[in-house]
Amino acid sequence: MFDALVISDIHLGSDNCQAKYLVHFLASIRRGVMATKRLILNGDVFDSIDFRRLKKHHWGILSEIRKLSDEIEVVWINGNHDGPAEIVSHLLGVECADEIIVESGGRKILFLHGHRFDEFISRYPFFTWFADRVYNLMQKIDKSHTFAKFAKRNSKTFLRSTQKIEAGSLRYAEKRGCQVVCCGHTHHPIANTTGPVHYFNSGCWTEKPCHYLTVLDGVIALASYTEAMPDEAPNEVQIASPVGV
Repeated sequence: MFDALVISDIHLGSDNCQAKYLVHFLASIRRGVMATKRLILNGDVFDSIDFRRLKKHHWGILSEIRKLSDEIEVVWINGNHDGPAEIVSHLLGVECADEIIVESGGRKILFLHGHRFDEFISRYPFFTWFADRVYNLMQKIDKSHTFAKFAKRNSKTFLRSTQKIEAGSLRYAEKRGCQVVCCGHTHHPIANTTGPVHYFNSGCWTEKPCHYLTVLDGVIALASYTEAMPDEAPNEVQIASPVGV
């Protein structure tokens, strides 16, 4: 049994949310195929607090989270898209927080969404909004998401922002006395274990393949999920390169 499973950036209400796959992923946790003590939702579960945008499978995700909250610990970490924590807390009956620290295998692991270190979204809100719309359009045009990911990961602005978020979270985690920090926000899966504090990013559920983190006895791993069969566990573990490599 895992100490924790971590997902982020689901963006319920978005057309690019991989809702069908996530419903299966959450159901596999509830059935014990992916047994875990806790589920950490590391921000941006919603794309916006506009329930009119939620589709059938989006409501299915919320239903699975609600069921899981009766069986295991579920923590919802606030992201920049999520809106007031009180709405989430009353909706699903889960714990909401800006950040949490989990001890596993003698290591202190800090979880936070990471947007507090993203200066770009606060300085250039209109450009951020426009870039998001262009990126979403590219995802709709190319269902494999290959072109959208290529464009994003070859953007100097995106890479600088991602690097600043990583650097800021590492400094903050060190101040908090943690050996590991796990973020979301960038949609870019990362496992960087080169420094004294290790940095992980759980990627997102708006691109294929989707990603998540596993925590077991102090070991954090980045895993990918594809179209697994109904009674199979999600796919193989993959380690991503640090940003800029």
